[in-house]
Amino acid sequence: MANRNFLKQIKLHFNIMLKMKLGFSLFVTQLLCTYLSFGQGNTPKYSNEFLAIGVGARGLAMAGAQVAIANDVTSAYWNPAGLLSIQSQQQASFMHASYFAGIANYDYLAFAKRIDTSSVVSVSIIRFAVDDIPDTRFLFDANGAINYGNVQFFSAADYAFLISYARKMPILGGVNFGGNLKVIHRSVGDFASAWGFGFDLGAQKKFGDWQVGVSLRDITGTFNAWSHNPDQVSDIYNITGNVIPSSSVEITLPRMVMGAGRYFQFSEKIGLLGSLDLEWTFDGKRNTLIKSNVFSIDPRLGVEANYEQKIFMRLGMGQIQQIKIFDKTTYTSFQPNFGIGVNLGQVLLDYALTDIGDTAESPYSHVFSIRVHFDNLIEND
Repeated sequence: MANRNFLKQIKLHFNIMLKMKLGFSLFVTQLLCTYLSFGQGNTPKYSNEFLAIGVGARGLAMAGAQVAIANDVTSAYWNPAGLLSIQSQQQASFMHASYFAGIANYDYLAFAKRIDTSSVVSVSIIRFAVDDIPDTRFLFDANGAINYGNVQFFSAADYAFLISYARKMPILGGVNFGGNLKVIHRSVGDFASAWGFGFDLGAQKKFGDWQVGVSLRDITGTFNAWSHNPDQVSDIYNITGNVIPSSSVEITLPRMVMGAGRYFQFSEKIGLLGSLDLEWTFDGKRNTLIKSNVFSIDPRLGVEANYEQKIFMRLGMGQIQQIKIFDKTTYTSFQPNFGIGVNLGQVLLDYALTDIGDTAESPYSHVFSIRVHFDNLIEND
């Protein structure tokens, strides 16, 4: 019996240490990135990257090629101008996804309401978090003995709150405009937290059979003001000799997405929607298909086939990169995406098989989302 209890304690200790290693590493990495950006005075290339993942299984299945064709409540994320194309007076959407073998959870909830024929408002909430990270700083008591009762848990969570407004303007024959006010909150347990604010602008316009769009994200730069609690982690950082600032500022630089899409009706029952987006970043050279020292362009391609607008099959391709391997040769990689959707009238169910990072344990993630119309469908122009 004693041996069995001893083995049980060893197994429990191993599981806690493993999860601590995964979760606490994410926490330390996040804190270090903030510290380095503060200490070196450089704007980080990757900031608020949880907002670059995407929302809605439909958009994710099409590799995010949505800026020209977004036409539902998820438009608040992809291009707020697309809110004017929602097919009901009120619409809501919910999405859940797990990434990195279930370590991180991504949740999204949004609601849009049409004010009149020319304007729509929307509210969206996004949460990306690693929960239940073991804090084992006090695992050993004053006598040096292991005390599992001292293990506490915390979350490293990122939140985004979007308040969106879209309106049709009588210029150039009618252009849909939209904008977002973004409020960002990031927290790492009691160790550090940040608040940030930013703005997005978007537009959509039809030219015959073509739909074009542009989205200007973080147009003024999104500023995250971090507040650190150095006393919580001073023992860890004293080992390296680093000094943790009590406060710092992280800036998310602007980016632009331009896109075009077209719908093809092949028969009375079968149609196909194609879309191409070009995402422009201006923070130096990135590993994208088109790159320079001034800007980089990341193309995304998506297609959506439908049968009687009831059953949908979607494909997408994006994140085209040059990967260097150990023998110093390179190869071109890209992220494939796949999805299906079912239109049940007032309810639309969507599924996507996608990937935000190649990991050996779980290379792909299953994403489910639902869209709900709360009243009678209406026809859009």
